Amino acid sequence: MRRAAAWLGLICLWLTGASWAGTAPKAHPASAQTGSLRLDGAAQQGGYVLGWTPSITRRLLFNGQEIRFDADGRFAIGFGRDAPAQARLEAVLDDGQTLTLPIAVAARTWRTENLPTLPRVSQPSAEFLARRPAEIAQIEAARRVASSSAGWRQRFIWPAQGRISGLFGSQRIYAGEPGVPHNGVDVAAGTGRPVIAPADGVVVLAAQSPFTLEGHLLMLDHGMGLNSAFLHLSRIDVAVGDVVRQGQTIGAVGMTGRATGPHLHWGMRWAQDRIDPAMLAGPMSSAPAAP
Repeated sequence: MRRAAAWLGLICLWLTGASWAGTAPKAHPASAQTGSLRLDGAAQQGGYVLGWTPSITRRLLFNGQEIRFDADGRFAIGFGRDAPAQARLEAVLDDGQTLTLPIAVAARTWRTENLPTLPRVSQPSAEFLARRPAEIAQIEAARRVASSSAGWRQRFIWPAQGRISGLFGSQRIYAGEPGVPHNGVDVAAGTGRPVIAPADGVVVLAAQSPFTLEGHLLMLDHGMGLNSAFLHLSRIDVAVGDVVRQGQTIGAVGMTGRATGPHLHWGMRWAQDRIDPAMLAGPMSSAPAAP
């Protein structure tokens, strides 16, 4: 009878999935339980979307390039302004199986402004040519920092309040020659207005001496390859290495560097792709209040 009871107990454990130690099995997201690879939302040019990969994933590849994912299977991907119509995710599992997710990337229409009589650029000054390489090197070094911040998981908020004076992806045509598309969102606001962190992050660059183009430039790494840049600041209130929280004041609006009026330029990158900050923060009128 005792042996029969023991066997009955083992069978019950096997049927319920309980561990030999008497604890419940580790819970995983639904995607991990079903072995699926999925995104939380639709993909579109300039966009950013979170996703799930199975818990037994060994490697995750986006368009053939390996990308990071968290221990719980959570990951993020971004799509550049001119991303092609098709993308591909692949998850290589511990058992050698590969899951593939084709992604249809929706196209967007970008605002174009024709300036038929205005030349594209003026001749750069000798000072600009002398200073710019060192500034670019600092920016690139900051972008290579891979912090453990989990800000990439958050719903972003607007870092400043004001009129949207420049859209991501917009482009000017100078006397028939296309200019570089605008790589961020401009928010027109008075000098000294506070700039807050749109999500948790780590300060990876804080230019107390103004750069030639960006002026006082501040960069935050939000983790998982996602970072924000804030240009033309009148002041910076944080230092490299500081951990900042969403809603924390990090600086103030200004017009340092190459700017024609006081405003905040907010640019974002995921990996090497520039993405649209407005798609992460949503309409300014409905943006959540800062904590």
